[in-house]
Amino acid sequence: MNPEQMIQTKIIQYLDSLGAYTVKTMVSNSMGVPDILVSLDGRFIGIEVKTQKGVASKMQEYHINKIISSGGYAFVARSVEDVKRELKIKDNK
Repeated sequence: MNPEQMIQTKIIQYLDSLGAYTVKTMVSNSMGVPDILVSLDGRFIGIEVKTQKGVASKMQEYHINKIISSGGYAFVARSVEDVKRELKIKDNK
């Protein structure tokens, strides 16, 4: 498993623990679709996962902006902590 896949797995496990519906995109009919599609608390969310040095492509940026302009929420995440911050979720541990 490469570093990006490891981050994706941790993010999906975290979102699943919140009761989210998650889909890890493998192959899509459109290049640049976010790595993880999520439904959580009535929100549609697209998460593009990158390592610390990774950069979103123009097509990935396009899809992130398209999701946002259609009323969803999308962002680039490099860790579970990024997801928590973007979704403003606090750990109750």
